[in-house]
Amino acid sequence: MKGEVALDEVVVSERKMGTIASRTSVLQTQRITYDEICRAACCNLAESFETNPSVDVSYSDAATGTRQIKLLGLAGTYVQMLTENYPNFRGAASLYGLDYVPGAWMESIQVSKGTSSVKNGYEALAGQINVELKKPPTADIFSVNLFGSDAGRYEGNADASWHINDKVSTGLLVHYSNDKRQHDGNDDGFLDTPLKEQVNLMNRWYHKLDKYVAQYGVRYLYESRTGGQATKHHDFVDPYRVHLNTNRAELYTKQAYIIDAEKVESVAMILSGSYHEQKSMYDRTPYNVYQKNLYASLLYEKEFSLAHSLSTGLSLNYDGFDENLLSGGQRNVFNRTEVVPGAYIQYTYNLNDKLIVLGGVRADYSSLYDFFVAPRVHIKYNPFDWFHVRASAGKGFRTANVLAENNFLLSSSRKMHIADNLDQEEAWNTGVNLSFYIPLFGKELTLNEEWYYTDFQKQVVVDMDSDAHAVSFYNLDGRSYSNSFQVEATYPFFRGFTLTAAYRYTDAKTDYRNAEGVTQRLKKPLVSDYKALATTSYQTPLKKWQFDLTGQFNGGGRMPVPDAINPLWKPNFNAFTVVNAQITKYFRTWSVYIGAESLFDYKQSHPIIDAENPRGDNFDGSMVWGPVHGRKIYAGLRFNISRD
Repeated sequence: MKGEVALDEVVVSERKMGTIASRTSVLQTQRITYDEICRAACCNLAESFETNPSVDVSYSDAATGTRQIKLLGLAGTYVQMLTENYPNFRGAASLYGLDYVPGAWMESIQVSKGTSSVKNGYEALAGQINVELKKPPTADIFSVNLFGSDAGRYEGNADASWHINDKVSTGLLVHYSNDKRQHDGNDDGFLDTPLKEQVNLMNRWYHKLDKYVAQYGVRYLYESRTGGQATKHHDFVDPYRVHLNTNRAELYTKQAYIIDAEKVESVAMILSGSYHEQKSMYDRTPYNVYQKNLYASLLYEKEFSLAHSLSTGLSLNYDGFDENLLSGGQRNVFNRTEVVPGAYIQYTYNLNDKLIVLGGVRADYSSLYDFFVAPRVHIKYNPFDWFHVRASAGKGFRTANVLAENNFLLSSSRKMHIADNLDQEEAWNTGVNLSFYIPLFGKELTLNEEWYYTDFQKQVVVDMDSDAHAVSFYNLDGRSYSNSFQVEATYPFFRGFTLTAAYRYTDAKTDYRNAEGVTQRLKKPLVSDYKALATTSYQTPLKKWQFDLTGQFNGGGRMPVPDAINPLWKPNFNAFTVVNAQITKYFRTWSVYIGAESLFDYKQSHPIIDAENPRGDNFDGSMVWGPVHGRKIYAGLRFNISRD
């Protein structure tokens, strides 16, 4: 007889990928996890894509600090923004919405390119970005994230969750940021980045019974930002300043009832509402916008068998805008209301996970634009386990909110010309994606190749070319399209180390009217012809240290056409490189990190045209194609009490 021998617990672990491309989804979707978000100075959603080759985030102007997404060579207004699968940050919030989502609140981000499912609406012309926030059932008991930079930016985040009982839980999320130190690195008299302060609060509830699940949430945001001429080192008698004050309130509820768990039959309802108030003063030009939004969606889903499933539903979207702009001594009022009820049906055929076909169509009626139909189809085919093919085609529609989405252009001397009876924007998007999972030296090389083509039938053209002293908005007369080709490779060379390399080429062109009214086809201005990215991450054994390094290699592109008599900028901009780095030290329940943005201090030397004469005819703060600030050193601390 021998006595028992008890072994200590053995844990076999492997570092998971920060960005996960779904192998099972019929849509081409990337999931950016919280671990990936933490690889950079992610203070908000706008800074979450620094290690992602697909999504570009750049400044739209050098006065307000507006940052916008570009996807497939198109502006972020053509990307549908969702918060936990309901539309959000539309219209008046689209300009600054990326700054409204704190990085510490996010659980993950899903990025889908091309046309999306008809379930989420008709607006995704170039793609879809869905943000998942921390949820009460799974969030940490308590967590804190503190951040500070040598530029004087300070930020604090805290969240907590309580399990009241086994059926009800709640969570509270708090954010405060302050960035009020003046910087004028190029000594042009203007702030490199605006002075900002933000308060962001959210409370959410989760209720689960046997077959019933409900979520509720309420949120409030206040933000102030001031840009324009710096007063710290300059003696301006009457400085040119831009002031924006925003108040935003949101509430939502999601209700779901499982009719039959075995047949995967369920019904759900989503309700959300928001009120957005932005009061602005662009030097001596006041602009105010107030938007009320109500969204409702009723969904029914049933799986008839492993091969056949159906989804159908009804939706309603209400937008009420109250806009007024005082320009040239004249008050311009842009009040409008749009109500869009709609219905959709979507069918999925699944042949043993080898072939999946998802086809859907939705029909909507706009109180402004009448009846329209959006068909969409997605196909996924796996000839081998290591080779997946995806293809998609579909139509998207969008209502252009010209002033709300472009009011940053008021920080220039350009006059605004807005045509009457602007069309509802309409475009077809087609795409093909090839995914390879190749065994190589005992590990797996992931290789993705993709091509997407967006072709506009109707578009509201933003024309900064026909007149160097004006911007015109008018209906497309001719063609407008975007070709985007990208190849991406990821390989874990050794344990804890991952390298991702990607290259993207963009060909986006639009027919513009020149000063004589003749149409000419030009590349979209301020869009890089290509982008290459290399990002590496190494985490030591037992997760004690982590080292991250990212290089973004941005190609040159076209500038808006300068004045022929007095050209104040070059017709093209050159390629540039930005390098970011971060080091993280992990402890049991907390971690500290230090990093640098624009490590080699690269910045656009003169982003503001004629900065010496801001009230003159040549002043323009919108000629931004690169970083407007130089190197920033930052440090932070994360602490959490895990629920596990």
